[in-house]
Amino acid sequence: MKRNYLLLMLLMISVATSAQENKHIDKALAEKIKSNEYFNFVKAKALEVMKTGFNAGDGYREVWIRDYNTFIELAAQVYEKEVLKENLLVFLRMQGEDGNIIDGFTPVKKVGEVEYDFIYSPLEPRYAGHKNTVETDQESSLIQAVYKYVQLTGDRTILDEKIGSKTVAERLEYSMNFLMNNKFNQQYGLITGATTADWGDVQPEHGWGVDLDENTHPAIDIYDNAMFIIALNNLMEMVPATRQKWQTIKNNIAQNSRKYLWDKNRQKFIPHIYLKGSPFPATFDEDEIYYFGGTAIAIEAGLLSKKEVKISLDEMIKRVKQAGAPSIGLTLYPPYPEGYFANKIMNPVYSYQNGGDWTWFGGRMIQQLIRYGFVKKAYEQVLPMVKRVKDNNGFYEWYSVDNKPRGSGTFRGEAGVLYTAIVMFEKAK
Repeated sequence: MKRNYLLLMLLMISVATSAQENKHIDKALAEKIKSNEYFNFVKAKALEVMKTGFNAGDGYREVWIRDYNTFIELAAQVYEKEVLKENLLVFLRMQGEDGNIIDGFTPVKKVGEVEYDFIYSPLEPRYAGHKNTVETDQESSLIQAVYKYVQLTGDRTILDEKIGSKTVAERLEYSMNFLMNNKFNQQYGLITGATTADWGDVQPEHGWGVDLDENTHPAIDIYDNAMFIIALNNLMEMVPATRQKWQTIKNNIAQNSRKYLWDKNRQKFIPHIYLKGSPFPATFDEDEIYYFGGTAIAIEAGLLSKKEVKISLDEMIKRVKQAGAPSIGLTLYPPYPEGYFANKIMNPVYSYQNGGDWTWFGGRMIQQLIRYGFVKKAYEQVLPMVKRVKDNNGFYEWYSVDNKPRGSGTFRGEAGVLYTAIVMFEKAK
């Protein structure tokens, strides 16, 4: 009896000590977050950049929906809700007859300054649109952005606004119907797209590579399907009447994503399921490649358990070290060998979407780590991302494997995801 009592006392002391240590760690981390020299700089710089416009960055004329979806929370800090709303409505006014959503829009007077096969709509004569058809995330991105708008402003009246013959709510559902009618594969029960590098918009078969053509190799990947799941969750919450139709579809997409895309043995998502063959040599083992961005979005979609989130983070950190890369914003590892993509921007390796480091997605992984309770890990991994913003005095589109800034220097997608992540850190403490 005395021995059992002593054991119980030792156990209680151990638990108490552990609790004190955790409390000490939490307090120490909260102080680090509060005093971090980069956080205030990044937030102030993000607000400064956001005040200068809604185009993706200084290398882009257009307002892109996949970008706007990631900086609308930042934009809400410096613009009235009417401005946020108007940008969303432009995308809906330019919706295709089949329900598809464009990638981006630019003033008609500027169409000669960029090379696209432009799209026009009588409902929005001020702008010309474009769509990179190799992607399958424009429709999902729009719904996510509208959902964030409603959450940020409390303005649900946008859903009832009439555009042509349809309300906004009807057009949002119409965009999901487009995906089911044009991008749904019956065999796997998943959404399809072209072969791209993770979340990218460049296919291997063409010198520019942003449009579907006769050379395209259609494929299924985790990014497109995770984005679709998030969009359906958002749609059903905004418009409860849609739940009866979309809940089962969403559940099936989630189940099939796990069934066909999650490699249980390697504890990672496979890059692609090919529907008409691969564009790469038969000797190439693409399954060795780890997709960082698609994994982050899959976590946001709720496709991984907390244990699997930790496993995914550990794998990302391991591969970042193998690559010698600066952060978990690394797009993928190992990169596709040189010459596997016709577009020269994807070569050599560790270039652009082929192994470049993009805070645009790395920041979203940070957000999910915070959401899943890995605040300390998230803090450790965000440090190189915020440091280089100050070091380079700006937000760059991507970074080389040796951490040199590349692409647009006012990339609002990076500014948006970092701003949101820092706010989440501040609230988590």
